[in-house]
Formats: sequence, structure tokens, C-alpha cells
Amino acid sequence: MAVSSPAAAGRPLFFAPHRAMFLSGGVMLLLVFLLWAVELGARAGLLPALGWALPPGWGHALLTVGGVFPFFIFGFLFTAMPRWQSMGDIAPQQWLGAWRILALGWAAVIPGLWFAPLLAAGLAGVLYGWARLAAVLWRVAFRSQPDPLHARATWLGVAGGGLSIFAWLVFALGGGAGWARVGIEAGVWWFLLPVFFSVCHRMVPFFSSNIIPDYVIVRPRWALLLMLGASFVHGALGMAELGGWRWVVDLPAGLVALWLCIRWRPVAAQRVRLLGMLHIGFAWLGVALLLSAAQAAGAQLGWYGLGLAPLHALGIGFFGSIVLGMVSRVTLGHSGQPLAADQLTWSLFLAMQGVVLLRILADLAPAVLSPWLMLAAVAGWLGIFVTWALRYLPIYLRPRADGRPG
Repeated sequence: MAVSSPAAAGRPLFFAPHRAMFLSGGVMLLLVFLLWAVELGARAGLLPALGWALPPGWGHALLTVGGVFPFFIFGFLFTAMPRWQSMGDIAPQQWLGAWRILALGWAAVIPGLWFAPLLAAGLAGVLYGWARLAAVLWRVAFRSQPDPLHARATWLGVAGGGLSIFAWLVFALGGGAGWARVGIEAGVWWFLLPVFFSVCHRMVPFFSSNIIPDYVIVRPRWALLLMLGASFVHGALGMAELGGWRWVVDLPAGLVALWLCIRWRPVAAQRVRLLGMLHIGFAWLGVALLLSAAQAAGAQLGWYGLGLAPLHALGIGFFGSIVLGMVSRVTLGHSGQPLAADQLTWSLFLAMQGVVLLRILADLAPAVLSPWLMLAAVAGWLGIFVTWALRYLPIYLRPRADGRPG
């Protein structure tokens, strides 16, 4: 695939797909969580209510799962997947138009949370842009290669995300609350978890082998297949409102995730911060799945004491930490800067671990404290990513420091 395009000439933002995608993801993240901070401030009695056209938690799930993480995922996959498949870079004309449609779609969805007609129109645009990007990745992932497992696993996750957006679109067109539930479950369990785990399964041992002496790569195919299957069943059980049975898949998946975490040697990885961030982030997956298993087993006995703690251990702990670590790594590596986390980036990552614990505590605390802990957690999250954005987003608007293309 060609690297350059006249449409991208002289515009650093379009020199490589990760630039435009990551910038969009960063802006979307800040906007979405600013809205959520206002919502939580209203719940605490500090600010007026926003008056959402749908339940605020659903709107937050839609924007975060379908609007924030996908920009980072597409940016990473359009950069890494061609390399996995021994191909050249993807030319701008193959992704630029679809990215613009995706971004414009979300620009319509956000006001659509208060003006319903815009919601369906925006989601239709998002779905169209998503399908076009997925079509490009299909041609990469399903190219004949000796071992295309990870490329195809991540593509199936992207397809699951498209199903999530489709479900939200049906909901916006009057399809009923069940479609919103499908949108949330498919977004988390058929999209985000399959993609994040597949990427970690391929990249964390690879990166570690370049850093840790006498490192033995542990990357069993059965672990990837088990996790993908468990995630699919988890989502399907949620859609069918059979959440009490999720422990059947969450327990073995959580144990496998912790086993991989240990075999990947997370302590030795801490000698290099960018690598250590990925290991710490991955550790949250096992914790989240075991919390989810405990929650499901408890539900069989009428106990619901964990609230949304398992989901936030997954969403903030695993997804959030991996995004901060991996996006920082790709940004530095593809901008001609030293591939090392500076003190600011490392401090932000450590602060995020505190935010994860704070948000989990909010689900376990007495009702009188919970809103304040939730507000503190979202304030911490915003503070971290505002600082991260000031450090990293300008990089996407400048040519590489080493003068190379990309």
C-alpha cells in the first residue's frame, strides 16, 4: 500500500493514521468525561442537571465505549496491523474520508443526547465510517499469512464494535431499551475486551523479549481463544439478562489472565517504564474478571455488593491503563522521539492507578459517600488526561523530530 498522498502533503496530522485518530480520541475523551463530571456534580448537588434525552449512564457508556476508545483502537490497528501482516503502510486515501465521517458522526451524536433526532443521524454516520474503516482492515487481516491469528482476532473485535453501534442506532430509532443493553454488552465484551486482549497477547511478550534478559515468550493460542470465547459468552449472557451465570466463564478467564500476567514477568518489566505500564495495566484484567465472577456468583445468592466495581476495574484499570501506556509508546516511537516514558508520563500513569482504586471504592462505600468518591475519581481522570493531552496531542501536529516520514 502506498505511503504518501497529495491530500496529505504538508499536513502533519495526516502523515500517518495514528496522528488523526489519536488526536480525535484525546479530544473526545476530554469532552466526554467533562460532560460526565458535570453529571456527577449535578448528582452531588453542586451543579444543575444536564437533562439527558436518555438515561445518563447509557449516554456515558455510548460515548465512552463507542466514541472514545475506538479512535485509539483504529489509530493503533492502522499502524500495527500492516506490520503484523508484512505489508506497507495504509495510504491516507484509504482511511482519511472514513475518519472524517466517523468524527462528524460523533459530533452529531453528542448534541443528540439532548436533541433526539440528531442521535440517530449521528449514529448512522458513525456506523458508515466504522464500516469503511473495518473494510480496510479486513483486506489487511485476511491477507494470507503464516500466522494471521492476532490480526483476525482484532478484526472480529472491530466487527463486534460495529454490531454495538448498530444496536445503538436501532435504539435511537425507537427500538426499545433492550437494544441499548445489546449496545453496551457488545461494546464492552464483543469489541473492547477482544481487541485489547488480542493486542496485549501479541505485543506485551514481544516488547518484553526485547528488554528482559533470558526472556521466554509465553503466548499460547489456547489462551487467546479461551479469552475470546469467554468474552463472547459473557456478553451474550448479559444480553439475555442471565448475568448470574457469568461466573462460569469469568472465573477461568480471570485465572488465565492472572497466569499470563505472572508468566510475562511483570516485576522484571518495571526496569523500563513504558513496558512496565503495559504489564501493570494488563494485571487489572485478571482482577476485573475475578471480581465479575464473584459478583455473578453472589447474584445467585441475592448479593449485589460490588456494584459496578468489576466494570470499572476493567474499563479504567485495564482499558484505560493500556491506552495511556500503548498510545504514549506509539506516539513517541512514531514521532522520532526517544522511546522512554518521562517522569511526567510515569507520574500520570501511577496517578491513574489511584483513580482506579478510588472509583472501585466508590462502588463499595456507603451511599452517602459514593457520589463524592465518584466525583473525585472523574476529576482525577480528567486531570490526568488534560495533562497528558498537553504533553502528547501537539506532537500529532508536528513532523517527526528525526525528519523521517510518518
